[in-house]
Amino acid sequence: MTNNKTKLLSPDVWAPVAVGILVLVLWDVFVRFTNLPPYILPGPILVLQSLIADWHELLPSLLITLQITVIAFIAAAISGLLIAILFNQSKWIERSLFPYAVILQTTPIVAIAPLIILWLKNNTFAALVVCAWIVAFFPIVSNTTLGLNSVDRNLLNLFQLYKASRWQTLLYLRLPSAMPYFLGGLKISGGLALIGAVVAEFVAGTGGAKSGIAYRILISSYNLQIPRMFAALLLTTGLGVIIFLGLSYLSEFILKNWHESATRQ
Repeated sequence: MTNNKTKLLSPDVWAPVAVGILVLVLWDVFVRFTNLPPYILPGPILVLQSLIADWHELLPSLLITLQITVIAFIAAAISGLLIAILFNQSKWIERSLFPYAVILQTTPIVAIAPLIILWLKNNTFAALVVCAWIVAFFPIVSNTTLGLNSVDRNLLNLFQLYKASRWQTLLYLRLPSAMPYFLGGLKISGGLALIGAVVAEFVAGTGGAKSGIAYRILISSYNLQIPRMFAALLLTTGLGVIIFLGLSYLSEFILKNWHESATRQ
């Protein structure tokens, strides 16, 4: 019980909450003082009212976007880890293929999303997943490859001295050493997967019962339903924060008691 109270009273908890409350108060005071119309900048209370009123439409759309994000994130995590292992096992393969991973990352998703949607026009959902996967893929490959290549040379020499095989070295030395890098890539990739899903939904512009949260944002902006648009943005932002916090807690749980990044004094 004492530990839980200490965590709740720590600056890591109350400082962000205090800043958020202060921003909301200043936002509400600014809107009331300037008498801005809701179609320019709605107040936080009006946004909350719109969120409650349109919850039955916004929540299903958010769940569709979440589904796209989760599938793309899992695919990026698995494929990124496997490709990073492949890069580590062969420097020739890494030097040959890594530049193309960089090209894939630096190409704006807005530019290639229409092509992917066109090529997979019979399955729009799969096209959205591919777009989100492209955005989320590179941080995992880059971080994990760096971690696999950053093994302590003394430990590596010890494994060689005991004639450990390549796969034993990978399993018992390289992968544990790369775990913090891999988990760091996951935290970056989780948010990017959500961004990729939303951007792909913007480009696709699909409506109907299976439309994502981005479609609700577009329609709200077209109809000047700005409070509803802010409510959808609030849900999207909240989902991104939840994803980041969940991955942060996962990283801390895995690394606690053995890695400096997760230990506490």
